[in-house]
Amino acid sequence: MKQKIFSIDEIIRFRRKWKSENKKVVFTNGCFDILHGGHVYLFKEAKKHGDILIVAVNTDDSIQKIKGPSRPIFPLKERLEILEAIEHIDCLTSFSEETPQKIIASILPDVLIKGGDWQSEDVVGRKQVEEAGGKVMIVPFRKGCSTSEIIKKIIYASINN
Repeated sequence: MKQKIFSIDEIIRFRRKWKSENKKVVFTNGCFDILHGGHVYLFKEAKKHGDILIVAVNTDDSIQKIKGPSRPIFPLKERLEILEAIEHIDCLTSFSEETPQKIIASILPDVLIKGGDWQSEDVVGRKQVEEAGGKVMIVPFRKGCSTSEIIKKIIYASINN
């Protein structure tokens, strides 16, 4: 398997090269704490819109700030290892901020993709991407594919067994 995990600086350098080669770059981000079918569907759909799919993953600390002290379930290293095995993903990086605003502004992807639980106007980085001539797309949410819902089911099952 080829290496897919890179620093943000490396991806910025790659982005300049890809731009000179007229390659279309697609970007998405998230916690990807418990990987499920909704995530795989998001990556598959995202990859259809470009040549290179970059996925930025929240660090453990940033997830705790967003979701609380009981998260993430899996540490960053393990989440990246799992994501690296997904064929639709070309590059992975991580970010410690609560949002990927800095990465998006640095990369300026051609397509910024989020899952269906987002409204286009609320997508972080939307303004910069659109001002640079890119577009924002929302991949429809798959019913029953939510990390929080999966965790609730696990807790419910453990209490009732």
